[in-house]
Amino acid sequence: MSVEVIATNRRARYEYHIVDSIEAGIQLTGPEVKSARAHNVSLAEAYAAIEGGEAWIYNMHIARYDAGRQVEQNPTRRRKLLLHKREVRRLERDVQQKGVTLIPLRMYFAPSGYAKVELGVCRGKREYEKREAIKRRDEKRREDRAVADFYRKR
Repeated sequence: MSVEVIATNRRARYEYHIVDSIEAGIQLTGPEVKSARAHNVSLAEAYAAIEGGEAWIYNMHIARYDAGRQVEQNPTRRRKLLLHKREVRRLERDVQQKGVTLIPLRMYFAPSGYAKVELGVCRGKREYEKREAIKRRDEKRREDRAVADFYRKR
């Protein structure tokens, strides 16, 4: 059985240097799990924070599950991340450094069936670093295209 990726935060890899990553469980309600299984999740604006010795994820959008109960639930409510105390303390120590933040990189269902979030300990990129990344990506794309054209003409 393999990992079923629900959502990825592609923007995070462009906006931040990922220093470290950690896997965390996430506390969801039943309809949220069903909506996540339908891939109705967005990590675009999401971030994590440590409050009162607990890790929380904010602004992760899980769309309302239509077939669920009719109780209205906020799709961007804060959700608790399930981590060991030593992991929370380590993340808290990392985040206290200037310019470091916790960003969810992807959400997936582990082979055990539990919803997991991969959190990245990230440091923001400068504008010139983003331009360099775009330049490298475009050069790689041109290279790959040239190689493909070469083998196509043979």
